[in-house]
Amino acid sequence: MPDNPANVLKIAAAIVSDPDGRLLLVRKHNTSFFMQPGGKVDAGESALEALCRELKEELGLSVNSDQLSPLGVHAAQAANEPGMSVKAHLFSIVIDEPVEAAAEIAEARWVTREEAWQLPLAPLTKEYVVVKH
Repeated sequence: MPDNPANVLKIAAAIVSDPDGRLLLVRKHNTSFFMQPGGKVDAGESALEALCRELKEELGLSVNSDQLSPLGVHAAQAANEPGMSVKAHLFSIVIDEPVEAAAEIAEARWVTREEAWQLPLAPLTKEYVVVKH
C-alpha cells in the first residue's frame, strides 16, 4: 500500500465492546460498510482527543481518554474513499450504556464476532478487529 501522505487519512477508531463481548459497529449515511466508531484526526489534535470528540458526536458517548486502551497503529485501505488508505490509531473500550447514531452515522449495531462476518465490513475492521481482537 503506498504511503504517500496525500493518500493517507489519519484516523482514530475505537473497538467498543459491551460486558457480553459484543462489538459496536457503525455505518455512515450513504455507505454500505460497517466499521468502528471514530474519524479523522484534525490538525493540532491528538488521536485520543479526536476519538473522544468523535464518540461524542457520533454516538453521544462521553468518554475520558483514560477509559481508552491503545492497541497500536494499523494501516488498511479506506472503506469509502477510493484510492485512499487509513493510518488508524486503534483503542479499545468496554461500555455498558446505550448509544445513539448521530451526525454522519446512519446505523449503530451491537453484534457478536460471528454476526459481524455476515455484514459488509470495512478493510480495517476485517483485517484487525473481527479476527484478532
